[in-house]
Amino acid sequence: MINDKNGADYLTPKWSIRHDINETLTIDGVARYGMLELAGFMWCSELCCMLLREERIEGVMNQDRLSKDELNQDLLDISDKVVVVTGASSGLGMYFAEALAGRGATVVMGARRLEPLEALSARINDEGGNTLAMSLDVTSRDSVIAAFDLVEETYGGADVVVNNAGVAPNKPFLEQTEQDWDQTLDTNLKGAFLVSQVFAERVIKAQKERKLENKPLVQASIINIASILASRVIGNVAPYSASKAGLVQLTKAMALELARYQIRVNAISPGYFETEMNSNFFQSEPGKQLVRRIPQRQLGQVEDLLGPLCLLASEASRYMTGSVITVDGGHLVSSL
Repeated sequence: MINDKNGADYLTPKWSIRHDINETLTIDGVARYGMLELAGFMWCSELCCMLLREERIEGVMNQDRLSKDELNQDLLDISDKVVVVTGASSGLGMYFAEALAGRGATVVMGARRLEPLEALSARINDEGGNTLAMSLDVTSRDSVIAAFDLVEETYGGADVVVNNAGVAPNKPFLEQTEQDWDQTLDTNLKGAFLVSQVFAERVIKAQKERKLENKPLVQASIINIASILASRVIGNVAPYSASKAGLVQLTKAMALELARYQIRVNAISPGYFETEMNSNFFQSEPGKQLVRRIPQRQLGQVEDLLGPLCLLASEASRYMTGSVITVDGGHLVSSL
């Protein structure tokens, strides 16, 4: 018994854990006045210790214990993956395609502008990569279905999708038109929805076939490219900020519903990255002031996104879903 300063008695629990784990495990005793959670914690700790001693934690201590070969292999290996990258004709999408192909992945590049994609694909393939360029309008379900039909015909299906396609009309809120809003939301949010849905449907169909054939299920991965503007805002990009906030929530909603099918859904939220399009701005005084507000006092380089991208595309993230990885030099945690 434990007696507090007010004279109240707390009945400490009595433990009677039976060491035959096939029998029911019980706790005798009552914990009152805030002791219940402590009792539960102590009971769980004792139970875990017992199970660890008997090496009976299924799937961790025995079946799924990593072999020496698995421990020594590259956890971020994606050489066996077929990856679809949307919006791959320029910017981050182009870099993603090149970087993933450079690490051995088979990369299917999709965008509305096919000509620059074909030139990019030819260059990567000449350098030893394996890529395919395809026409893709993420705002059209028919176009998305046709694209995944081509992926299945060519490679048997995709393992990873990178939803990167996006637009960002830059003008004050009062000057944004309904067309600006529709184009931005259709590309940035609806596009990710359509691509993910068509991809997931095909993965689920393939999983069912594998199950019937008694083959092990394989994990698939959806990677959404969001933005720190899903959490913080700046002027002149209201539709873009709204679309990225929606994409983060869509990521979590899909993660919840698709986990049972071995489909992981995560997002990467980049901060400010130096590109050809914005280099002039960041050399200006307003641009330099913005950089000074970043805790690391520097812009990101596209190479900084490769680690998170490979993490989410590889089996190293097999227990991650619904996560948003922020890559921003600490911008989101800077003081207001």
